[in-house]
Amino acid sequence: MRRKKQITLHHVAAELGLTIHTVSKALRGLPGMSETTRRDVFAAAERLGYKTKEKELSLGYEKTPMLSSKRRRFCMVLTHDTPFFRIQLQGIQDRLLELGHSVSASFMPSSIDSQQQFEQWVEQIELHYYDGIFIPATIPDLPEQLLLQLPIPKVLINFPPVLANVDSVIWDVVTAIHQSVDYLAAMGHRRILYIGNIHTYRGFQLRWQAFQDAMNGMGMSAEPELHLTEDDLDHELWISRLQEKLLHGNYTALLSAVENNLPRVLYTVQAMNRSIPDHYSLISLENSGKNPLFPQLSRPTLLIGETGSRAAERMLWRIANPNQPYEHIRLQGTFFKGDTVRSLSNLPTI
Repeated sequence: MRRKKQITLHHVAAELGLTIHTVSKALRGLPGMSETTRRDVFAAAERLGYKTKEKELSLGYEKTPMLSSKRRRFCMVLTHDTPFFRIQLQGIQDRLLELGHSVSASFMPSSIDSQQQFEQWVEQIELHYYDGIFIPATIPDLPEQLLLQLPIPKVLINFPPVLANVDSVIWDVVTAIHQSVDYLAAMGHRRILYIGNIHTYRGFQLRWQAFQDAMNGMGMSAEPELHLTEDDLDHELWISRLQEKLLHGNYTALLSAVENNLPRVLYTVQAMNRSIPDHYSLISLENSGKNPLFPQLSRPTLLIGETGSRAAERMLWRIANPNQPYEHIRLQGTFFKGDTVRSLSNLPTI
């Protein structure tokens, strides 16, 4: 049996019948191949014992063992299946696969509203037999509190609640909001309409707080009643409220802070015989990255998949370092300027 240090890219490429160039690109996360090919490369590299020098060094600095002698099983708790959660899960899966481990998703019923129901669900899926659990955003408060109390290694893929004893990894929406407001301000915008729920989740609350801070930094106030922050309106009423804001608020720019609102925003603007960016500049936070229907949308980059990969590393670190202090990690992305924001001096009169 070959020793791990003797395994090279040549061995991995020969195993799969691929070129060394393709294998190298796959292991570095570069585009140019199908995801099936990329997963095959990761699996072959793990099976043969190949590790890049960069991976060995980074894991050494983090004091995260390879753990190759024992395959560990992890669980990601979900309340529903969406592309958003699949991106996170894929990031976790890819990183754990590289290190010889696995993760599966378990769905928590939305009807759980008591500790007894929670304990029955935990017993049913045998959650205690996993080596660790990943807890994403959107888990209701009570189940999340009970998950955090389980005597199992945990990583929260969310902003942590106050006093929570848990490691957390999350994409930095606070910086994303500041990047968005800063870019709009640089283009001359001061009348910015915030669009998005500001109550339901901690991440939504932090987005709104970041918007208020950014506006205050420009000497502008941001009161909820002046923006579209309701989360309990039916479709027609929501459209009507947005039209009212646009007609009477003298806004020159729109910041759609929750991904699901973008289609309704575009529909409303078009229904008013106005356009983006001719009449309103637009920035939207897109969880899934580039929107195929709007590829040049101006937006901050939210590192959803990368957060899953970092959460996997953090889980292994926690297992190896159970007595170290908890850490809360935010991954900061860049800003894509796109073509949906125009200089205020170039906007037509409405």
